[in-house]
Order: sequence, then C-alpha cells, then structure tokens
Amino acid sequence: MKKAVSIILAVLMALSCVLVLTACDKDTTDPATNGDATPVAQSLAVCLASEPDTIDPALNSSVDGATLVIHAFSGLIGYRQTADGGLELYAECAKEIPEGTVGEDGKVTYVFELKDGLKWSDGSDLTAADFVYSWNRAADPETASDYNYMFDVIDGYADMYEVDDNEEFVNPDAVLNVTAEGNTLTVVTNVEVPYFFELLAFPTYMPVKQSVVEANPDGWATDPSTYVSNGAYTMTEWAHDSKIVYAKNENYYNADAVTMDTIEFYLSDDANNMLANFKNGDWHFIDDVPNAEMAALEADYADEYFVGSQLGTYYVCFNVNKSLLPADSTLEGAEKEAAEAEIRSALGLLLDRNHIVKEISQAGEVPASSFVALGLTDADGSEFYKNAGSSEEYIGYFNTAAEAFESNCAAAVETLKKYYNYDEATAKFTNFPSIEYIYNDNQSHQLIGEYIQQAFAVYGITVSLTSQEWNTFLNTRKNGEYNMARNGWLSDYNDPISFLDMWLTVSGNNDIQFGKDAHKDLAVYSVDLTDLGIDYVVENGTWAETYDYIINLVKTTTDTELRYALMHVAEDLLMSTGAICPIYYYTDVFMCDNAVSGWFTSPLGYKYFMYSTVAE
Repeated sequence: MKKAVSIILAVLMALSCVLVLTACDKDTTDPATNGDATPVAQSLAVCLASEPDTIDPALNSSVDGATLVIHAFSGLIGYRQTADGGLELYAECAKEIPEGTVGEDGKVTYVFELKDGLKWSDGSDLTAADFVYSWNRAADPETASDYNYMFDVIDGYADMYEVDDNEEFVNPDAVLNVTAEGNTLTVVTNVEVPYFFELLAFPTYMPVKQSVVEANPDGWATDPSTYVSNGAYTMTEWAHDSKIVYAKNENYYNADAVTMDTIEFYLSDDANNMLANFKNGDWHFIDDVPNAEMAALEADYADEYFVGSQLGTYYVCFNVNKSLLPADSTLEGAEKEAAEAEIRSALGLLLDRNHIVKEISQAGEVPASSFVALGLTDADGSEFYKNAGSSEEYIGYFNTAAEAFESNCAAAVETLKKYYNYDEATAKFTNFPSIEYIYNDNQSHQLIGEYIQQAFAVYGITVSLTSQEWNTFLNTRKNGEYNMARNGWLSDYNDPISFLDMWLTVSGNNDIQFGKDAHKDLAVYSVDLTDLGIDYVVENGTWAETYDYIINLVKTTTDTELRYALMHVAEDLLMSTGAICPIYYYTDVFMCDNAVSGWFTSPLGYKYFMYSTVAE
C-alpha cells in the first residue's frame, strides 16, 4: 500500500482548481491587523441554507449540515488546500497517515497515533477511545444513522447487521474491529479499501464526546451548552430558523492557525432574501442565488459570483412502494413491478433536460443520463459516466441530445399506452392517477417542479406540487411518505461507490425504499455475473439477493478492474428500476464578498471558512 501522507486527489483538484484559485487569488496583505499592531477581531456572515435537520456528525446527511460539522469537529484525517489551489488529505487528529499491514486473511490493519494534547472544547482530554465509541455509535443499527453503511468496510460491521429469519439482529453486542490504547487507535478493514482515508475525513467518522451524548442523546447537538466539539469552532448560539453562531475554539490543537474568530451561519432558503442581504453588505457569503438573476450577477458581480464544478447529480425519484398504475389494473407481483419500472422510465423520457439547464437552472449544468456523476473515474482513468449503459449511439441510459427529445417522448407514449387509456384525438391519457411531487423550499426546485407539472400535463397526467421546509422534506423522503420527489446527491469521496452503496437495503439514504416494506419480498431482479468470472446467477431475486450482493462484492474484491465492472452492473440494475430519473450533473453557484480571502470549497460541496479573513 502506498503511503498516503501527501496523496493529492487528482480529480478533485482538477474539478476545483479554477474555482479555488479564483476564490483565493486576492490581496493577502494581513487584513486582520487593519494596519495596526493590534489585530482586529474577525467575523464572517454566511448563509448556506435553512434550518439544518441535524448537525450531529453521526446523523447528518445534508451538505449544508456537513459544512457546519466540519467547522466544529475534526477527524483523524482532513482536507486542506494546496499551494496550487487543489485539495489534499492530511493527518488532522492523527500524527500521520499510516500504511496498512495486510494479513494472511487479506484483512488490513491500520495503526493511528493521535497528536499529543488533543482536547475537547470543554478542555477535557480527547483520546483514541473517543473514536472507538463514536464509530460504533454511528454504525450501530439502533442509532439509525443514514450513513451506517459507510462502516461496512471495517471488520465486525457485518456481524452487527446479521439477522435471523424474523429480521431480528442476532449479535446485539457485536462491535467494529476498532480498538484503543491511550492515544493509539487500531483499525482492521475487511480488505484494502482504495478510498479508506477519504472515509476517515468524512463527517460521520468524526468523534463525539460520549458523556455528553449519552446524557442527552436527542438534544445534545441542538444546544450550544452541550455541543462539545473538537474542531476549529464551538457553537455559542442557535436561534432556530434565524442563525447559528460559531466562535473560535481555543482548545483546538491548531487554534493559532484559525484566522476567522466568529462565523454567523444565517438560516434561510429564500434565494431572493440571500441576494438582498449580500447586496446590502449584511452577508459575506451566500450559497444560492435566484435563477432569474444569474446572467445579470455574472455580468455585474464578476469577481464575486462563482460557478464551480461538483461531483453530483440532480434527479427526480419515485417511491417504489407507491403504485403508478391505474386503479383498475389487475397486474400483480413480478408483472406489476415490471410495468411500474417501464412507467417510471417512460415518465423520465418526457422531461426535456436541455430546457431545464438552459432556461431554468441556468448555471452551466450538463444534462444527465446516468446516476453516477461526471468527474468520477473508471478503472482505466476514463470518466465512469461515459461508460454507463450499453448504447453505442449515446452516453448513459438514454439520449439527452436536444434533437432526441421528440423521439424520446414518442417512445414514452408508446410505452404508457400499454397500461393507460389514450385518447388519440386529444393525444392525452385519460386514466393516469394524479401524482404528488414534493420538493424543499427553493426557487429553483419550485421552477423545475412547475416544469415537470406542465410537461406531464401535455399528456393528460396531473401533477400536484407540495413544498416543504428543508428538515421536514428530508424526513418525508426518508420515511417513504411520498410518491415522487426532488432529490440530489453529491459524492462523499472520489469513488463511484459513493453513488451506489447508498441504495443498500439497510442504508438510511435509501429514500426510494428499495428492499423496504412491501418491496422487501419482491423477487423480480435477475443477475448473471458469470461473464465476470463469478459463479452467481439469480433469476427473480429480491433487492437484497441481487443489488446488496453486488455491492458487497464491490467492497470485498481486491481486483480493481472487477471492482469497477461490478459497479457498472450495480448501476445497470439501479437504472433498470426507473425509480431514479437523472436531470443534470450539478454545478456549484454561490457568491462571496471580494473583501473575503483565504476561504476555499470542494467539489463535495463543503465550504471552508476557518482560515479566511475580511479586509476592512
């Protein structure tokens, strides 16, 4: 295994280089001193989004929440900006990034030595045992972390999730193979994991203080007095639906390097409100702008308006446990599911992605024809998404070219005619059930929802629109209390598996409900892996027997080419359900006052303000 102390994330660097250099190529004469010997206290006003659902590192699953978490907590490994504007992994709480030792059984052992003198924000000592507790807590089924599956690369996780015939966990005392002795943390993974160090930099792997969490499991992360952290900042105020205030943590091991004393995270999902506060100088940074204003802002605020690359996909999702068939349909079992998959896929073809990116979102997005986003590499170094699907005529699972839209719609109509009554005179379906489309409060999401409503109405399909507050919306999707919803996913690290393992049956990010409730026993999927040299053929298997099995193979093989080939098989199966309707590959649009320097961002969607300053 290659020593990772100076690993440069090439793809992340390539995607973020222009954006980050633009953000930081400013006059860096020390603005904190204002020309005097006595430093001036620095404060930054930022608006990322509305009220977060949670900022508990183990429970958060949103990008805005992750930005809040990374300012308050530090993991064994972190990201930092390089001199040329890229990103690299570095040892944060760890003294260095170790090489792993491969055992005879193929398992890999890593030994991390923590930095000396690490403290919690309350001044108490932080030890390796805090990581053992935190990782087991996040992986524990009882915690119900959306990201519990991120720990499945660690030995012992499979035992935690083993169930009997009654779906009861059979090893309630099972733990991860992670042990602590003083400041030494030993971790055993099932195999050599190519993205393991990136996992360790992810918020879910950050430590939390056991005594604080256990004293108030449900509320510790919402109260400044109990939000004990180990990162650059502590929370000093949370005025709900108004703002969250962070102050520099003097007990942070690298506190001397933190230049921004206070960050006020204002809470809003109104892009017009964000822009107004930016223009009047009240807010230094906003993470959204009104769609209709983008062209003018790009012209009038050229040095403060940014459009950067992101490793992400904006998509529409369907709940597989909600039927789209007409009320009088007699289809059942496998025939019913095959019909539903055809219907969902056909509905996706009725959407003009070029219209959406050019006339609605207007931020340079690329129409998407796959779920795994552009920018992620394949085994041979090419882009993974360019190898998706099986067509030689276009990239992905359907043709997104503008000239193909008419034929896409015609094909969709022919498919839908198999299941619904069609009036040839009006060119509309007459018995398609009404669909509710939910989205979170945001102008762009609303406009896209209105477009979907209009596009479907052309064919007699009625769509009702429901807007929800961000934290409510997240839980509505997670609980499967919807039919059709707006969705989006940014990669958690530089590997296609980040887009694929989220659909495991046990995943808390599996909003589509694959393998859950009524879908659990549905045996309709077929997989044949013999062409890959694997003796595994399943006809009419369940989601767990097919998709979960493939992802497990991805995570346990050490053959790079096979690993990527299996990920393509997984995406093929995922897209065959029609439950994911890709719209576009994300860009990242935001504004930052040109008086602010030293900040940076990543294609994972995180913003870093701890080393920024504001010129007077």
